[in-house]
Amino acid sequence: EIRAIGYDDRGVAIHIGALRRFIKVGEIDLLVAELGLYGVRPDLEGLGITHSIRVMYPVLRDLGVPFGFGTVRSALQKHITRLLGRQGLATVLPGFRVRSARPDIYLTVPPTRVEDVVVLVLPIARPMSEWPAGEMIERNGPEL
Repeated sequence: EIRAIGYDDRGVAIHIGALRRFIKVGEIDLLVAELGLYGVRPDLEGLGITHSIRVMYPVLRDLGVPFGFGTVRSALQKHITRLLGRQGLATVLPGFRVRSARPDIYLTVPPTRVEDVVVLVLPIARPMSEWPAGEMIERNGPEL
């Protein structure tokens, strides 16, 4: 639904996207803005995600979603916790399984995949206490 692209004097510096969608957390359907398509120019690595998330908060409020949602691989848990969790920008939830539709269909593989990931939750219009319980998230579509 939306892409934010940051530029500096050297060109494109950073990119992040958001897609409003329903996911299922445990047995609860939940409207979220899924954050993804994140990229930062190599010379700016380590500087961009905190600023990107801060910039996206007003955009997510305008989308009318209760939560922002994203995932990262487990190897990035410490990095994401340092950049987002400790600053209160997101709650970092390890140990989740996320089922997604594959972007392409092949007869030789199942149409969905399940990944063990770290989930990021950004409370936008609702407090974190209203995030549903459950360790399985159904994305209801492909990963952003």
